[in-house]
Amino acid sequence: MSASTPFRTAAIARNPAWAQLLGLCPLLAVSTSVVNAAALGLASAFVLMGSNITIAVIRRGIPDFARLPSFVLVIATFTTCAMLLMQAFAFELYLRIALFVQIIVTNCMILGRVEAFASRQPVGRAFLDAAGTACGFALALLVLGAARELIGQGTLMAGMEQLIPGAQSWRLSLSEDAGGLLLASLPPGAFIIAGLVLGAGNAVLRRSGSAATGSPGENSA
Repeated sequence: MSASTPFRTAAIARNPAWAQLLGLCPLLAVSTSVVNAAALGLASAFVLMGSNITIAVIRRGIPDFARLPSFVLVIATFTTCAMLLMQAFAFELYLRIALFVQIIVTNCMILGRVEAFASRQPVGRAFLDAAGTACGFALALLVLGAARELIGQGTLMAGMEQLIPGAQSWRLSLSEDAGGLLLASLPPGAFIIAGLVLGAGNAVLRRSGSAATGSPGENSA
């Protein structure tokens, strides 16, 4: 098995949003724009990778009766670090998504990967699994955020300077007086667009799986 397999499986075949429907609360609530989606994706990646690596390192020293409290404590520690970093370097953006950064500690996507994978695997594989899961979740966030911002506001990557200094020029607009469809920025629009995006993602995953398996005639040849 190649070293990249845990990453590829976690990011595509077992995408937390498209395939497992995990983390849908922050996915729907935060994805009103690309910058919000990117910020939550980075925070989630930081917590997931930090937690997976830490648990993989100390897993043999955690007694069975303390596994869950230990996992939650590690995840909460990295969540607090992510909050402090955002408050220090992207405070205005943090104020908009603070609640959903704070509840990363309860995200079943992160606790599930720590319990199912990191606590049973060496550090290298735990890191690849965390990186793949984080990339898959961030991809789902960014695709949904881009779709909702473009449809709802008529812009793309507006406000990216709040996350990346000097990124004012990244903003794209449909036209000078571009408006948008307000529904896309509201909760009902989040469900509608997320359903379409997740359906398209699942269709791609199924097609990829069929292509990898091959037709019966090809397999029997």
